[in-house]
Amino acid sequence: MKHIIITGGAGFIGSHLCDTFLSRGYAVTAVDNLLTGKLDNLSDAFSHPHFQFLEQDICQPLAPEELPFLSQYGLHGILHFACPASPVDFDRIPFEILQVDSVGTIHTVELALKHQARYLVASTSEIYGDPLEHPQKESYWGNVNTIGPRACYDETKRFAEAYVSTAIRLKKLNGGIVRIFNTYGPRMRIDDGRIVPELCQLAIHDKPLTVHGTGQQTRSFCYVSDLVNGIVRLFESSVTVPVNIGNPDERTVLDFVKTLQKIAACRSTIEFLPGRVDDPQRRCPDITRAQTLLQWSPQVPIEEGLQLSLDYFRAWV
Repeated sequence: MKHIIITGGAGFIGSHLCDTFLSRGYAVTAVDNLLTGKLDNLSDAFSHPHFQFLEQDICQPLAPEELPFLSQYGLHGILHFACPASPVDFDRIPFEILQVDSVGTIHTVELALKHQARYLVASTSEIYGDPLEHPQKESYWGNVNTIGPRACYDETKRFAEAYVSTAIRLKKLNGGIVRIFNTYGPRMRIDDGRIVPELCQLAIHDKPLTVHGTGQQTRSFCYVSDLVNGIVRLFESSVTVPVNIGNPDERTVLDFVKTLQKIAACRSTIEFLPGRVDDPQRRCPDITRAQTLLQWSPQVPIEEGLQLSLDYFRAWV
């Protein structure tokens, strides 16, 4: 049996990865310190005989005796997805964010090298900053404020990419880098400040839907099942170059809000607030590399994904 470790396994994306890999016949060890993750996200996984959960900060080395599947099955791969990614966390826990994708990346890469395991690190479209190239290709180096309020997240992801790519080049790490664009769906934290849970919560309560700035800034929203499918394909491939995974259906934030209004059938008005510091004005992935190397494209339209998300959030508010 192929055994993998998923860091951040109790988080939004990590928990979906746990479920998917278990369904594909893997043994899965999820590691999470529950700083932002929730055990409720793993309710299905806990019923699986080939699932183990370890509550630990990945900035500390993993002890073999804490990983029973390691002696039983060895280690086929590591997916390093532990990192708070919400704007509200950038001010609340910036040092923890800086550590998990620096120290945590170092520890997990060394573990992968020791066991000659496949390694995949979660990077982000935020490394492109407020892009001057559009749509963003993997070859674009970005336009990032290295000392701004988002830097704790942007820059630690850039470090993680640098460390993994160097290990690929000099230590023969079988590694991959996934650059994740805006993703949404069930298991997002409803209070995490990101646009989908924030607006869904407001729509459910018929409160004004807040738009930061003019609303003409663009985003490209990818439903979580599409994202996970792309991540699995990348992990199971031999691709070592960075790959954008996201939905190229680019929409203005104002258009997105109006779509949500219609789907939620709410009476909410739209309220404009001051723009956020360093908020990217355009964000859209070029997914040619994913289409070519992984034969992957997103399948879930925004209307369907938003309905599924609203159904989930209604159960929590």
